[in-house]
Amino acid sequence: MNHYIEIWKMKKLYKKLRDVRGNGTSMISLIAPPNSQVSQLNRLLTEEYGTATNIKSRVNRLSVLDAITSTQQRLKLYNKIPTNGLLLYCGTIINEEGKEKRLTIDLEPFKPINTSLYMCDNKFHVEVLNELMEDEDVYGFIIMNGDGTLYGTLQGNTKNIIYQFNVELPKKHGRGGQSSVRFARLRMEARHNYLRKVAELATQYFITDNKCNVKGLILAGSADFKTELSKSDLFDQRLYAKIIQIVDIAYGGLNGLNQAIQLASESLGNLRFIIERKLLLQYFTEIDIDSGKYCFGIKDLLFSLELGAVETCLIFENLMDEIFIVKHKITNQEIVNLKNDFDKDEYDLIESILFIDWIANNYQKYGTTIEFISDGSPEGNQFIKGFSGVGGLLRWKVEFDEE
Repeated sequence: MNHYIEIWKMKKLYKKLRDVRGNGTSMISLIAPPNSQVSQLNRLLTEEYGTATNIKSRVNRLSVLDAITSTQQRLKLYNKIPTNGLLLYCGTIINEEGKEKRLTIDLEPFKPINTSLYMCDNKFHVEVLNELMEDEDVYGFIIMNGDGTLYGTLQGNTKNIIYQFNVELPKKHGRGGQSSVRFARLRMEARHNYLRKVAELATQYFITDNKCNVKGLILAGSADFKTELSKSDLFDQRLYAKIIQIVDIAYGGLNGLNQAIQLASESLGNLRFIIERKLLLQYFTEIDIDSGKYCFGIKDLLFSLELGAVETCLIFENLMDEIFIVKHKITNQEIVNLKNDFDKDEYDLIESILFIDWIANNYQKYGTTIEFISDGSPEGNQFIKGFSGVGGLLRWKVEFDEE
């Protein structure tokens, strides 16, 4: 399965488990690395069961014992720990209506884990899920001009502004006389102090445990400051060794960061942010030339999928639109309905489901690929606001019926 679909599914699970809470300490998080033994985990749970019998509160005691028993039952499904390890979450949660509900989730992560954990708490411990979602490559950006400096990172499709500050530097002095030398000296001192501050903060944010914490560093700016910084003795040599590109940009701040990412795209390789941007630029180009090899909206995308015409589905990763799966009472044919307005005498409702969940589970049936789009880029925002976050790149031109 597509690596990014696995990451998207892990993101959904992470958000779901992170936000739920339960009464008492009856929510069990059990994480086992690949080299663990099922017998060891069973022994651990048996010991925890014995310890839990001493809990004074009757309600909490019964709740914890019940959670441990459910965990033991789910663990019986495994003869051995899966290749990449095992994540098991079990407990009684409080839903939005304030009612208690049993939740048990077990899965093999999409890549090996090296964490071992057993915790019984009033929440699930999902830190390992967050670590799984992170792309290993992190790139640092220093956006520097005469008005201030921004420090940021780009990891996967996520931009992060670490710190930003403004500065007021003396302008060039055009008047002559004895004061011109003094003004020039003051101006040079201010620039030097500015460079010193930028260099010191770069070390603070991009050096951790005496090592550079980014794979590469991009320096960007609209003046000579970025070049002066790279050549300055004030700039940490460990960071200098990580510089992969120095780019000229027209803006500072966040706009400058977006422009720097765009100009440095070739140096950033197959970073998720760059892949998304290229796909959206291709999509917008098809619309601009009116090639007909594109679609937008759930209805037209479903129509194109049925024709086998969709090469790539583009879906906003947080899309909340719902669809309805219905089945014909006589033929048993299943149909995807966009609204809950089907003929109840002719069809039975099987389920209502988020469209993004349905497409993630069914896209392979239609011979297409799926790409999840974030709102981290200007193009991503345009796609979400202008096209409802649903579109497709088509193999051939498709005529869509207005009806």
